[in-house]
Amino acid sequence: MTISFNLNDLEELTLKTKQIQENVLEEILTLNANTEYLRQFLHGSTDKELFKKNVPVVSYDDVKPYIERVANGEPSDVISGKPITRFFLSSGTSGGKPKIFPVNNKFYEDMSFIFAQSSSIISTHIKSVQQGKSMTFNFVRAQSSTLSGLPVSTGTTSFLSSECFKNRPSNVFTSPDEVTLCQDNKQAMYCHLLCGLVQRDEVVSVAAPFASTLVNAITFLENYWKEMCSNIRSGHVSDWITDLSCRDAVTNILGGGHSELADLVEEECNQKSWKGIIARLWPKAKFVQSIITGQNAQYIPMLEFYSNKLPLTSPLYASSETLFGVNVNPLCKPHDVSYTFLPNFSYFEFLLADEGNKGEIVDLVDVKIGSYYEPLITNYFGLHRYRMGDILQVTGFYNSAPQFRFVSRKNTVLSISLEATTEEDILKALNHATLILEHSDMLLMGFTSYADISTHPGHYVFYWELKAKNNNDTVKLDNKVLVECCCVIEESLNAIYRQLRSKDGYIGALEIRVVQQGTFNSLMEIFISRGASASQYKTPMCVNTSEALEVLESNVLARFFSDRSPPF
Repeated sequence: MTISFNLNDLEELTLKTKQIQENVLEEILTLNANTEYLRQFLHGSTDKELFKKNVPVVSYDDVKPYIERVANGEPSDVISGKPITRFFLSSGTSGGKPKIFPVNNKFYEDMSFIFAQSSSIISTHIKSVQQGKSMTFNFVRAQSSTLSGLPVSTGTTSFLSSECFKNRPSNVFTSPDEVTLCQDNKQAMYCHLLCGLVQRDEVVSVAAPFASTLVNAITFLENYWKEMCSNIRSGHVSDWITDLSCRDAVTNILGGGHSELADLVEEECNQKSWKGIIARLWPKAKFVQSIITGQNAQYIPMLEFYSNKLPLTSPLYASSETLFGVNVNPLCKPHDVSYTFLPNFSYFEFLLADEGNKGEIVDLVDVKIGSYYEPLITNYFGLHRYRMGDILQVTGFYNSAPQFRFVSRKNTVLSISLEATTEEDILKALNHATLILEHSDMLLMGFTSYADISTHPGHYVFYWELKAKNNNDTVKLDNKVLVECCCVIEESLNAIYRQLRSKDGYIGALEIRVVQQGTFNSLMEIFISRGASASQYKTPMCVNTSEALEVLESNVLARFFSDRSPPF
């Protein structure tokens, strides 16, 4: 099926938000009212008010038994009025162990729609992007199956393997599908970059699902550019690329040797600093695109450094449970990104997340600007009033559709005593600390955190992986700079933390532990081995598993502590 989109669709969807939401709920209830799950609350009724009165707000543990029954071979009508054809695997890095969610082909149509929508919005803000290609780092992983034989994979893998993707109207990527579908992520990364370099004059954008993937791509290029130049010069793909379909497709794109191009790439990569390397290697690139909100906000300074501050666009907000909406202002500053919710994907309700909330739930069109909410999802595939665990803030409206800023995952916090430090707190503090780093020769490549209660008093630990801004230099750890970073992080945390830290002595001095380069790749491998997706991986904001901590601790190079109490 070919999905088309134009900006008139955006206007219609956002002008008729309330009516479309009512229609979506009616359609979902008509489809699913006689499922075993809903029948216990609605007794076959499709009444919307009865739905809101009787159907409970649930978390994954509440619906997991029903999902597992279908996965194990029971009929789809345990949870869904239409057949479940596969299961999506969540990333497994936001909240721990990966979850599975039931879907059918409608999800592919929705994904095609939202991608087309995002592309149309970009093309209205950046001219001539449709005349070139995107160097996009998409990856798949091997699919598994349930006991009943239904496929299980990440949303990204599932979509890239679907007929919707294979039958798209045209190929806008520098990489052939054989590279995108290669299940060896190292071979795929090498070939993505090689194809992008060979077609450098056609590249108008550089993209990946998440910012972390783009940073990994640059790090990979640092390690392999000499070998790639050799491939370009000879027209021969390295022998270790053993996926034959991938190898043949890339050989076809190489089309023989290109000595001048190899010399040019070599000259750029041999520069002392890799500042602006994206813009230098792909001079016609007009923007860099990936999700840069939430946990991926930590990579914004690195991407700005590597891209020479090309626009960083964060196109859409989506999850394994549902699609939400798009960024209608793609050229806004990275920290100002908001997503306009579209009413046609799922039925959305919102649980007020402000302090003192008495369980108030409001519809999509009734949220208030400035307030914080947790979305509740009712989708077509068996989730009803499902708690997402994301915290969002309303920033405005586009016509009658609200716009939300992603704030944090609800349960991702650090705490030693009475304080609760959120993702938002951590990212704000980190942004302030990276301003200190800007005036040094160090670049922050990755971080995570940990509440260490083995000391007395307990204290916050931030693991940082640093590299030198100049490509071949060794990192020189500057004690004064890193101690100041510790202090700035503390000064940026919430008032309760600062009071407990400085006045009452319930929290010890914040610590930065610098780890060896490559440590965060090892951390990623742990999560992938536990089921996380390489293409959807996000470095966890906080870690608490013994395996992850063991990797971090075994690679610590130096420790730095705050040397003053933060004001409160």
